Amino acid sequence: MHEAVHRMLSKYETSSIESYTRAIREIFQEIALLGLWRGKFFERAAFYGGTALRIIYGLDRFSEDLDFTLLSPKEQFDISQYTDAAEKEIKAFGFDVHIEVKKKTKKSAVQSAFLKAQTIEQLILINAPDEVMREIPRGQVIKIRLEVDTDPPPSFRTDAKYLLTPIPFSVRTVALPDLFAGKMHAVLCRRWKSRVKGRDWYDLIWFVTYYPKLHLAHLDARMRQTGDWNEKGVLTQNAFLKIMHERIESLDIGQARREVEPFVKKPESLTIWSQEFFHDIVSRITLQ
Repeated sequence: MHEAVHRMLSKYETSSIESYTRAIREIFQEIALLGLWRGKFFERAAFYGGTALRIIYGLDRFSEDLDFTLLSPKEQFDISQYTDAAEKEIKAFGFDVHIEVKKKTKKSAVQSAFLKAQTIEQLILINAPDEVMREIPRGQVIKIRLEVDTDPPPSFRTDAKYLLTPIPFSVRTVALPDLFAGKMHAVLCRRWKSRVKGRDWYDLIWFVTYYPKLHLAHLDARMRQTGDWNEKGVLTQNAFLKIMHERIESLDIGQARREVEPFVKKPESLTIWSQEFFHDIVSRITLQ
C-alpha cells in the first residue's frame, strides 16, 4: 500500500464492508482533486456541493459525488480534457480505476463522467481483513460521479483552499455564502420526482450552525436561471423567507429523515426534525 494512502486510511474507523468502501471512495475523491489540480482544472472551474463541504469545510456526512462549476459559461467545454489527469493520479497511488465520460442523449449544461473500480481489487490493495473480503458481493463496483455545470449563473465568488493529503495542493472552491445559496436553491427547487432529498435539509442545519451567511443575489440568479423566480424585482429577504416557510410546511419530515440516515454517523441527531424546528432554523439565516 502506498504510504500516503496508508496515512489517509488511518483516519477512518474500518470494520465492515460499508466502512471500508466509504473510506476508499473518500480517498478516491481527494486523489481525484489532486489530479484535477495537476491538470490545471481549477484555473477554469470551482468545487462545490456536498463533497466540497465535507472535504474543505468539515461537513459531517458522507457525500457521493464530485460537483464543479465553470467560472463562466462555456458551451464547448469538454470534461474529458481533465478526467485523464484524475485517472492517472489515482492509478499512481496503486489503484485500478477507470474514468468514463458520459455520452449525452439530450442537450444539457451539465457534463458528467464516472469513476469506476472493482471493490474487491481495491480492498485487496489496502489490505482489508479476510472476514470483510469474504462478504463482498461478486462484481460490486465503486462508482463516483464527476459533474461540471458548464452554464453557471452569475454573482458567485470563489476562494483558494489548501488540502494537505495525499500531498499539499490547492483547490478553488465556491465561497461559503454562495455555497449556501446553492444549497437553498436545491432545498427550494430540486426536482427529485416525488421524493425528498433529506441531505439538503441536513446541510441547511449545518450551514446555519457554522456558516449562516447566505448570498441572496446568487440565489436570485440561480432561481431565475431555472425559472423558479420570475418576478421583475430582485428576490428580497421577505420573499425568500415566505418561500422557505411555505416549503417547510409541505416537507415530508419522515421521508427526509429516511433519505439522509444512511449518510450520517449519528442518526439520533435527526430525531429533533419537525416543521417547527426548520421554521426556527430558517429564522437564523443571515442574508447578504
